[in-house]
Amino acid sequence: MSESITVHKFGGSCLRDASDLDRIAEVIGNWKGRSMVVVSALWGTTDRLMRASKEPRYASRLVNDLSSQHLRFAPGLLSSELGPVFTKVLEGIEKSLVKLARTPNDGVAINRLLASGERLSALVVAHRLKQSGIQAHPVGAEDIGLRLNGINRAPSVDLSTSMSLLDRKALHDTPVITGWFGEGKDGQLALLSRGGSDHTATSIGRLVDANRVILWKDVQGILPLNPRWGISTQPVAYLGYGEAMELSRLDTPILHPATVEPLAGTGIPLEIRHLHGPNDQAAATVVGPDVYEKKAIKAIGCLPSVVSIQSQTKSLEQQSGRLGEVLVEMSEADISCWHLDTQPGEIRWIVSQHDAITAQAVVERHFGSTKMETYTAIVSLVGNREGANSGGFTSSDIEHLEIEILSQAEHAVRLLTKTQNLVGLLQNLSQRYELKHTLQTSD
Repeated sequence: MSESITVHKFGGSCLRDASDLDRIAEVIGNWKGRSMVVVSALWGTTDRLMRASKEPRYASRLVNDLSSQHLRFAPGLLSSELGPVFTKVLEGIEKSLVKLARTPNDGVAINRLLASGERLSALVVAHRLKQSGIQAHPVGAEDIGLRLNGINRAPSVDLSTSMSLLDRKALHDTPVITGWFGEGKDGQLALLSRGGSDHTATSIGRLVDANRVILWKDVQGILPLNPRWGISTQPVAYLGYGEAMELSRLDTPILHPATVEPLAGTGIPLEIRHLHGPNDQAAATVVGPDVYEKKAIKAIGCLPSVVSIQSQTKSLEQQSGRLGEVLVEMSEADISCWHLDTQPGEIRWIVSQHDAITAQAVVERHFGSTKMETYTAIVSLVGNREGANSGGFTSSDIEHLEIEILSQAEHAVRLLTKTQNLVGLLQNLSQRYELKHTLQTSD
């Protein structure tokens, strides 16, 4: 029987000071089976590198500051066997800054600069683990064959290509793998979208057929309602893959929208755990196969300030052909289409209000005049749609709550609302579906 593999991901919020490294060493040292570690940059490092990429001439102190910061986390690193690699990464930062001072829009130099945060973090974490007697070593994601679906910037990992390229020999003992980047389709370094280190971790989990992937956070788990609305709820114990993707698309800051996709359909569980919780703490939230044991709404996602753009089409041929062109143009303009509904002779897009004018122009170039309508929010009732029965709303409910049932998808019922009391609506819905009562922290 092969040894179990756990992929542990530690983000910047778990890399704030040296005590976090001590806790990470404790977690990995006590973990049963093989561990693979994926890391983000130390807290605040990526923001500093981003600022430096825009003003490289004013970043003269950056290299010294980063060196001091990381050596405070990992005393003895410079004189260890990893010291030469640490120095090489710092030299690479200097070279990137010099390059950007001359050619500010050099995408290769920008990516190399930004990726250095994860490279330094992997060195620091590997050094601390080695001090605890763990056979750890830093690994660059692009060096083990992690290929991304794009050039310069990419939405996801190319799993099929990465599966054939993956250098499994480099993943011996306890590898500490850089998150957020990999090799682009052009052979150059490419970055995932912000928060992409979680996607790196789940992709690695898929590629090595891990037994589980754990995202270590500084929060208790995924809440059924975003705390921004001031409504107190307890973590959701279990979400199916589809439910988690639906919630992450519209709301939760805990999961990046692309995080769950590599694991969907695999049966590999994704766990959310608090780094500084009790040693024997179980996962606060588990994401896994979609099961319908309880027919209930588990969570409510809410994206405020959206618009509906409706257009008429003359034929199915026109509708299907031009629809794809519109979606491509929206993607190129960095416009998120939160909902798309196609009916014979009509198409409806839901986009954020700040994208409304640009999105409307794109649609009208292909379909002519449109009708645009403003809504307070799009709300998603996440859970078993059969049990939800379209939310169980009567016509009286719809009028009273000022809602419109937008769609009933596989894992959610979506609503549009024009209410001026959005918090009141969410309070009403949370009570209606007894989120506080039915969603308890897992044992």
